[in-house]
This record gives sequence, structure tokens and C-alpha cells, in this order.
Amino acid sequence: MDLGPGRRAAPPRFVLPGVSEKNREGKRTARERLAAEREKQRSAEKRRRLLIVGAAVVCVLALAAVIGVVAANMDKDKTDTAGPVTAPSGANGDDNLVIPAGEASARSTLTVWEDFRCPACKNFESAYRPTIHELTDSGQLKVDYRLVTLIDGNMGGSGSLRAANAAACAQDAGKFTAYHDVLFDNQPVETNDDYADNGKLIELAGKVDGLDTGAFRKCVEDGAHNSWVAQSNKAFQSSGFQGTPTVLLNGKNIYQDRTMTPAKLKQMVEEANKA
Repeated sequence: MDLGPGRRAAPPRFVLPGVSEKNREGKRTARERLAAEREKQRSAEKRRRLLIVGAAVVCVLALAAVIGVVAANMDKDKTDTAGPVTAPSGANGDDNLVIPAGEASARSTLTVWEDFRCPACKNFESAYRPTIHELTDSGQLKVDYRLVTLIDGNMGGSGSLRAANAAACAQDAGKFTAYHDVLFDNQPVETNDDYADNGKLIELAGKVDGLDTGAFRKCVEDGAHNSWVAQSNKAFQSSGFQGTPTVLLNGKNIYQDRTMTPAKLKQMVEEANKA
């Protein structure tokens, strides 16, 4: 094309067919991938926030449930030991806190502080019970049982209290010694508060002839001697003794003697009776 003197036409531009369309398509695809990735990240963040909120709600509800159970148990324990102190039949000693076994005329007295949830008490019973029964049956020894709820205080729960109440109910029926032995023979592990279940205590009464009666069941279920048990435990706390079992022969603490054995106990009782 002639543009006049001194002027030339610009050379024509050549564009490869399809290149522009491909560039535009590539840019559009990249934008779509970026948008999809951002949407994916937003969805993941939303799910994360929902999980955090959900977990927090679950923790709050669980904590509230635990607090509710603890509060209910505390209120129940307060109710269990409220009311007048009713000693079991035949109880004697200071404030009628002793359950006696054996002949009252026996010259030697063994005082035993025990907790029905206490493993060491079970060990004592397993080792010494035959000798104690032999000495009480022959009239050489009487035993003053004093009941404690030490494990309830240390581990939580109410099994010590309820088992002691049930034992006091058995004393009302004249079946204390037999039921006392059954409770130790069937003692749950220390961390299991199985004796907090009155149904379990009534079930074990079936192992003692004539104990599972309507009167016994009512006594157990009503916690008739709970306040008496609480007073007995209070006496132990003010006694200066450190743990259970605490065993005294004629007032002397003998179970802390590492050389003590059932045979030695029998010998000590016989010698004391001769003196």
C-alpha cells in the first residue's frame, strides 16, 4: 500500500492459529483449580471448627455428668449417716460401739478394729480366724469387734459403711460372727466398691443360715445403723491408731509385732489366762 513519500506500511503480523485460544483455556483451567482448592480449604477449616466445638461440648457435658454423680454421692453419704445413733443389739463398751463375740467371762480380750473393704484386714482374718474361733469357742478369749470406714475415706464410695451396717444388722439377728466371716471371704478388690450395693450384701446373707429375713433386709436397706457406724469410725480417728487392722490383746497392740503368728497369739492368751 502506498502511503506517500517517505512512509512505509507496517509489516503484517502473523499469529499461529489456535495459540490464543489455548492460552485462554489454560488460564481459565488454572483459575478453576485455584478456586476449587480454596473451596476445599474452606470446607476443611469449617469441619475442623465444628469438630473443635463438638469436642468442647462433649467435654463440658461429661464434666457436668461427673460433677452431678459426685454431688449425688456426697448427698447420699450425708443422708446415710444422718439421724439418731442406733446401736445393734448386744453392743457394749464406750457409747455401745463394741460388738462382742465369745464368752463374756473369758479372761482375755482381743480388740479388733476392722474395715470390710480393707485387704490387710482380710489377710489378718484368713491367717488368724481359725485360732480366734478355737480360743473363743473354748471360752479362753472374747473378741471386741470395732468397725471402721477407713477405705471409704481413702478410696471414695460407701462400701465400708454399708457392709458395717449390714454386719450390725446381722448382730441384731444374732448372726454377726458368721456374717462377718462371709463378708471377708467375699471381699471385692479394694478399688471396687461392690459392698455399696445393698443387694450384694443381702445376697451374701444367704450364705448364713437364717439371716436372710425381712427384718434383716429392711435393716440393711434403711441403713438402720449407719449413724452408729459413723460414730464408731469417729472413735477410731480419735484413738491415735494409724490403720486397720489394729489388734490389741488385753489392751496391748500386738499386730504391729512382726514376729506375731497365730501360734504365738494362742500362747500369749494361755499365759495371760494362767497369770
